[in-house]
Amino acid sequence: MMTLPRILCAGTVVLVVTMAAGLLLGSTPLSAGAIFAAFTSDGDIGTRAVILGVRLPRVIMAANTGAVLALGGLCFQNVLRNPLAEPYILGVSGGSAVGGILGILLGWSVFGSHLAAFCGGMLTLVLILRMAWPHRDEMGLLLSGVMLNAFCGAVILFLIALAKPFEIGTIMFWFMGNLGGPSLEKALTYTVFLLPGICFLMLSGHIMNILVLGRDAAVTLGLPAEKVMYLLLAVTSLMVSALVAAVGPLGFVGLVVPQALRLALGADNRLLAPGCVLFGASFVIVCDLLARTLPPEGELPVGVLTALIGAPVFILLQRRGSEV
Repeated sequence: MMTLPRILCAGTVVLVVTMAAGLLLGSTPLSAGAIFAAFTSDGDIGTRAVILGVRLPRVIMAANTGAVLALGGLCFQNVLRNPLAEPYILGVSGGSAVGGILGILLGWSVFGSHLAAFCGGMLTLVLILRMAWPHRDEMGLLLSGVMLNAFCGAVILFLIALAKPFEIGTIMFWFMGNLGGPSLEKALTYTVFLLPGICFLMLSGHIMNILVLGRDAAVTLGLPAEKVMYLLLAVTSLMVSALVAAVGPLGFVGLVVPQALRLALGADNRLLAPGCVLFGASFVIVCDLLARTLPPEGELPVGVLTALIGAPVFILLQRRGSEV
């Protein structure tokens, strides 16, 4: 039987191994000694630039992205009591994408485009809640999100059709996932910004266990269900919107990781929440590593890898779960 200490230990080991692989491997493989020297004054200047200027920021952003998307998917699935719910499907990521693309087309700065993407994601959440929440219906909330996601997809295609040729490349590169943009300072800033929300959701496992029983059961147990659901959705969307602004919308992470852990660990969200953080971070780091190393030249968008790996894995997990 898996316990919280065992999950934390196993997840930490896997995360450390994948982060080390992300630093060691790439177009030019490096030795462990070279990486260690890069953090000291004895390191080669070129190696130091590769490690601290390129690989370490990517690994940190990949870990941030995987942790937030996996944990966000778990939160949405429990709040809406639907295993297919996640920020990407519910339109939060799509709304952020619309805002980011508008910022690019309007010629705004990187900060302005990121702010537009962040506002787009939060505005989408507000619209979803306004459309469905008065009826106090989780399924209505899910359907409203799916509809808004489809609408955002149409808007994105419309904006791309209006874009100039030199803008299309920038839009598509960001839209398909790009973990290589932020510097080390910005990557660490994102970590500091996201950490309180991650900790809050990790400590909300018991609350998610109650919410999955239904609103009436939660109220009977003394939990202010509606306020708590608002808070969990807002915190999750806040973090997801901030990340999409930086790296673009990545799908399937919020579906695959919670589903895999649920099959392995059971339905206790007190175990699943920290598992999603650690194993979700490792999953995206591996996807980014494959995106950098598989092509003989250049790299693949990491969003393509998360979809190519995530979709088949999700189907296999669903089949395995139905056979249990």
